[in-house]
Amino acid sequence: MATPWDQAYKHIIPLDFNSVKSVPDSFVWSQSDVIQPDNGLFIPVIDLMDSNAPKLIVEACETWGVFQLKNHGVPTKIMEDIESEARKLFDLPIDHKLKAVRSPDGLSGYGIVPMQSLFSTFMWHEGLTVFGSAIDHAKELWPHDYQQFSDTIDEYQSQMKALAEKVTGILFTALSIPVEDLNWFDDPTNRSGCNLALQLNSYPPCPEPTRTLGLAPHTDTSIVTILQAKTSGLQVFKDGVGWIPVEPEPKAIIVNLGDFTRLLSNGRFISVLHRVVVKPIKRYSVGYFYRPPMDFVVSPLLSKDLGPGEVPRYRSIKGVS
Repeated sequence: MATPWDQAYKHIIPLDFNSVKSVPDSFVWSQSDVIQPDNGLFIPVIDLMDSNAPKLIVEACETWGVFQLKNHGVPTKIMEDIESEARKLFDLPIDHKLKAVRSPDGLSGYGIVPMQSLFSTFMWHEGLTVFGSAIDHAKELWPHDYQQFSDTIDEYQSQMKALAEKVTGILFTALSIPVEDLNWFDDPTNRSGCNLALQLNSYPPCPEPTRTLGLAPHTDTSIVTILQAKTSGLQVFKDGVGWIPVEPEPKAIIVNLGDFTRLLSNGRFISVLHRVVVKPIKRYSVGYFYRPPMDFVVSPLLSKDLGPGEVPRYRSIKGVS
C-alpha cells in the first residue's frame, strides 16, 4: 500500500532510469503524441547584431512565437560552464541527487519537471529548478565543494536576465508598452521581485524513444523563455503544418514566447506550443523563464496601441507562477 510519503512525492521523484531496460507502462504516450515529423521546415535564425534584428524578431513572434538568436552577447565560456555543471549534477547517483529533492509544497529543487502534476502519463525527464540562488542546493549536493556550481548558476542567470530584457524591450517597443512605467524592468538587482526561474534539464538515454516523451506538449507561463541546447529534441507546433524539430545552431540560443506575451500583445504574438522527444543518447538543456512580479497585472490594456474601439481578447491577470 502506498504511504502518504509515496503519494506526496509521486510527481516529484524521477524514475531511476539506469535501472530499466524498457519504457514502463506509466511512461507510454500514444503514437500520435510521439510520431516523428519530417516536414523540412526550420524556425527563424536571427543575428542580434543585424541592424534589422528588431524587425525580424517581431516578425518571428507574429508568425512562429520562437526563433534562434546568434551573436546574442552571452559569453561562450559561461554557456560551456553551465553545461559542464549540469552534466556534473545529473551524472550523480539517484540517491545523491535526492539530497536536493523538491519538497511537495516547494518550487525549487531536484525532481520531475513541476508540470508533471498536470499529466497522468509520466515524462522521461529529470531536472533541477532554481529560484534565486542555488547555494542551498549546491551545499546539499556537494557540502565541501559547492561554490563553483553556485557561482556558475548566479553568473548564468545574470547573463540570461540581461538577454531576456533585451528581447522583451524589443517586443514592448513594438507593442507601444512604455518600459519606463514598469518598475521591475531592467532592474539588475531584481529588488522589484521578478518571478525568475532557471531549469536544468536531463533527458536520459531511452531504450524505446518512440514510446514516450521528454516533455509533454505545453506553453510556458512566461514573457520569454530562453533555452540553451546542443542537440535536437525540442519540437514546436505550427498551425497548418504540425510538429517541427528545432535543430540548434552552434552557439545560438533558442527564444520562445510565453503566455504573458500573447496576452500583452492581445493575440498578436504567438505563445508557441512545444514538446521534447527523447533519444537513445542522453541530452541536456538549460531553460530560463523571465516573468514579471507575481503581483503585476498583465493586461492588453498596457499597450498604447490598443485603441478605444479595440476590444481586449484576454482578461487581465496577475503574473502568478
